[in-house]
Amino acid sequence: MLTEPLDADTALDALKSLIEFLAGTPSALQILWFGLIAVLWTGYLVLEGFDFGVGMAFPFLGKNDREKRAMLTTIGPLWDGNEVWVLTAGGATFAAFPEWYATLFSAAYLPLFLILLALIVRNVGFEYRGKVDSDRWRKGWDWAISLGSWLPAVLWGVAFANLVAGVPARVDPLQIGTTKILYGGNFFDLVSNPFCLLGGVVTALLFLAHGTIFTSMKTTGDLEARAKALAPKLMIAATAAAAVWAIWMQLAYSNNTWTWGAVGIAAIALILACLFTFGNKYGLAFTCTTAGIASAVVLIFGSLFPNVINASKITLVGDALSAIPGVDLVDGADLTPILTSVETLQGLGFEVERAVTGLPIVAASSSDLTLKLMTIVACVLVPVVLAYQAWSIWVFRKRVNADRIPASTGLAPTK
Repeated sequence: MLTEPLDADTALDALKSLIEFLAGTPSALQILWFGLIAVLWTGYLVLEGFDFGVGMAFPFLGKNDREKRAMLTTIGPLWDGNEVWVLTAGGATFAAFPEWYATLFSAAYLPLFLILLALIVRNVGFEYRGKVDSDRWRKGWDWAISLGSWLPAVLWGVAFANLVAGVPARVDPLQIGTTKILYGGNFFDLVSNPFCLLGGVVTALLFLAHGTIFTSMKTTGDLEARAKALAPKLMIAATAAAAVWAIWMQLAYSNNTWTWGAVGIAAIALILACLFTFGNKYGLAFTCTTAGIASAVVLIFGSLFPNVINASKITLVGDALSAIPGVDLVDGADLTPILTSVETLQGLGFEVERAVTGLPIVAASSSDLTLKLMTIVACVLVPVVLAYQAWSIWVFRKRVNADRIPASTGLAPTK
């Protein structure tokens, strides 16, 4: 049902309320948690990135069962711990920025569902591959592991690119709080933008290169040699794709000029990674791909700030503002030219210093009390998580020799 038109003065008050809601200045705590969520995503994409890469390369790097089992052994003690980071990032987003969480899952429900389904299939593959002593059984789970790694690697890039490129939004100035702004698009909107599709290609190539370098560091023999031969080629492809995507993001979508610094650091890190793979210095190459992925996260979140999601188009819900003179504001009207122009807003009599370009941090945030309590908990628990992660990586730091992997001991196939 459309909202009833208001008189001119009340309509202007409603528009003012909308603008104040969307153009507020974030507090220090809100900025802190926006940054902490970026850190959590960095941890996830760096750590899960290399085990995604191992899974993606799984069918063609491992030439026999022992080599494939060696590859799985390199990530076996780590992959489930790596996935904790995405759970923490999602939980922190839900608690600190509930409107961000709600809009994100509304906008990207199907891609996130596909990611979840792929992760389930992939993780089941890790556990079930060796349960039956059958080549057909193992081959089926090999492809499940590979596809379950490729799909999230692509879709995470598409999802993050959509946050920056913007999603369609609908706003109702008569509503309050989280019901004031809603996602207004569909699945086609998420996959129809070439920039977003390129984002999926970039993350897939970066993770594949990251995982191949990790394999070269953690294996021996022929498997190590094949990984080392493939890594330089993947790094060149990943660096070229990332360069195009990062510059495109900065020029077309970034809300801030300082993110050029993140573009520069990512470029240096990935170019050095290329050189180190050619120079057979794979430990340094892995450090550089880690820095490149971290810089990409900084670029994404820096391009968003002060928003949590950019808006590609903002449309009006209802006819409540139709009485404002000089502006055609009826149901379905495109508010983008008005809200994204400081001059237009000032011409309507609003004292604003910046335009409205999406769902801002201040409008998506929880209360200060919630953020304070979360900060206390994070100060206690995050060091524990980091210490455990570092300890587990250190304990399982040795290389895996495929020749020393015993023959399969799975159960006999049922007849």
